[in-house]
Amino acid sequence: MKPKFYVGTIGMSVWFTEDLGETWVRPNSEHGMHNESRIWGLAAHPDRPDSVLAATDRGLNRWSEKEKRWQHLATPMDGQHIWQVAHAPDDPDLIIAGVSPGGLYRSENGGGSWEKLKLDIPVTCEFNVISRITQIVFDPKDSNTVWASVEIDAIWRSTDRGRTWTRINKGLPSDDIHGITVVHRNNARRLFAATNRGLHASEDDGDSFSQVSVDTPRQYFRAVYAGTDGTMLVTNGDGPPGSWGRIYRSDDFGETWTNVALPNEPNSTLWTIAAHPFDPKLVFVCSNLGEIYRSTDGARSFVKLKREMGEIRSSLWRPV
Repeated sequence: MKPKFYVGTIGMSVWFTEDLGETWVRPNSEHGMHNESRIWGLAAHPDRPDSVLAATDRGLNRWSEKEKRWQHLATPMDGQHIWQVAHAPDDPDLIIAGVSPGGLYRSENGGGSWEKLKLDIPVTCEFNVISRITQIVFDPKDSNTVWASVEIDAIWRSTDRGRTWTRINKGLPSDDIHGITVVHRNNARRLFAATNRGLHASEDDGDSFSQVSVDTPRQYFRAVYAGTDGTMLVTNGDGPPGSWGRIYRSDDFGETWTNVALPNEPNSTLWTIAAHPFDPKLVFVCSNLGEIYRSTDGARSFVKLKREMGEIRSSLWRPV
């Protein structure tokens, strides 16, 4: 098995690399998905090694590694922008997808049929931004518990595998939630939320949050990732798309954070993090405006890849 890295772009579909970013392939439209598609989210499950799901502005698509082509999956979400999709860690057939305007759909049969879930998410917020689901996270040790972050409508939590949901935002200074992750330490669970006004953490499953100290000129955070050994990463910048970006690393489950030096100043806010337990040392980070950075030492240092992609909104690497 070897790493395969996927990058979802705005207007240039999905690009693949099997040599850590040295060379790239983008399947053209004859491979099943329009090559100018906008890709908001990517997801895969280890029990489905042949496929990757892409959440797009033209519906949900599935990539087949064997057939080397995309297949459009007919769903009730056709005609909507699908922003996120996630598999339950213990059941690849349980899938939750999030759309814009904000809403969630659930499938128990691998995407064969879908149920629209009952959430009261407004279409637009006070800033006239159309709401969207920015991330869906199943707890890796308790897949009954699921969180969904919403831009702009706080965080929604389910304790019954995504059937019913409750809105949570106590202690958050903003309802503009960009990313979430779950950390397990000493039999305790901690939820982190990256927002436009700081990084926040909850010790009580999201019932209340407090701000985490990160020394940065701007408290605008996008993606947050947690490994299994205490390592955490969070991306930062000065807004969307922003004019600079940073990545911060923690070795103590998010208690303290260090700015990781990059080989150049990024052209925009760092937007996505792609990591995998198959090789915790391999990490890819992408900027909003298309720069890609690679680390082979667990995000202690990075190199910038030659290839740039325009606008990037999603990334994923997995062993294939």
